[in-house]
Amino acid sequence: MFRTVREDIQTVFSKDPAAKSVIEVIFCYPGLHALWLHRPANFLWRRRLYFLARLLAQLNRFLTNIEIHPGARIGRRFFVDHGAGVVIGETTEIGDDVLLYQGVVLGGTSLEKKKRHPTVGNNVVIGAGAVALGAITIGDGARIGSGSVVVESVPSGATVVGIPGRVVEEQRRHIVDLEHGRLPDPVAEAIRLVLRENDKLQDRLRRLEELNGLIAPEDELDEEKRHVMKEFSQGAGI
Repeated sequence: MFRTVREDIQTVFSKDPAAKSVIEVIFCYPGLHALWLHRPANFLWRRRLYFLARLLAQLNRFLTNIEIHPGARIGRRFFVDHGAGVVIGETTEIGDDVLLYQGVVLGGTSLEKKKRHPTVGNNVVIGAGAVALGAITIGDGARIGSGSVVVESVPSGATVVGIPGRVVEEQRRHIVDLEHGRLPDPVAEAIRLVLRENDKLQDRLRRLEELNGLIAPEDELDEEKRHVMKEFSQGAGI
């Protein structure tokens, strides 16, 4: 037991650079408190003491603002950073070394009494406000970007962003953190492609007009297009 508690505290230090001391971690980290309260609740649930398990889970929610169903299975070195608004459903399965940020929902999409919540692999990072729904699998080492809605399984090592979540890159290595500001933006990339294609078409049209002796009208939207292109070109190299 004490070895597990020590490992939990070490996990906080390894995943949150804001942690300054052991006493601070023990008393000021609701994500840690939620995990510690979930373990006895899960113990009661597995022994079919459902009411006591749910009562302890309700107390956990009241104290930490993190809702973990007592039936959820959680691996080692699990950490919820900040934690407010996190919801983890009954049939959720979470592997080792998983990091969740605030507002994450691991929810179900069925009313049937069967596996209906996500299975999260090892070394997965799920960003703030992300939602994963249904009996999907999030592979080892995957990253889910902030605010994403994931409704299909995610391959190992992939990065997923957007609504609905789309794989934007794959990296076959384990990760420790989620660099929120450096995730690809598929919507911005699509707009950049459209703007570049539009410029090519306009250039071809201008040359055809010149060959036929026509005077090309002034593009009234040219300034606005340059402004939009500038906005969506920021971070294009990411």
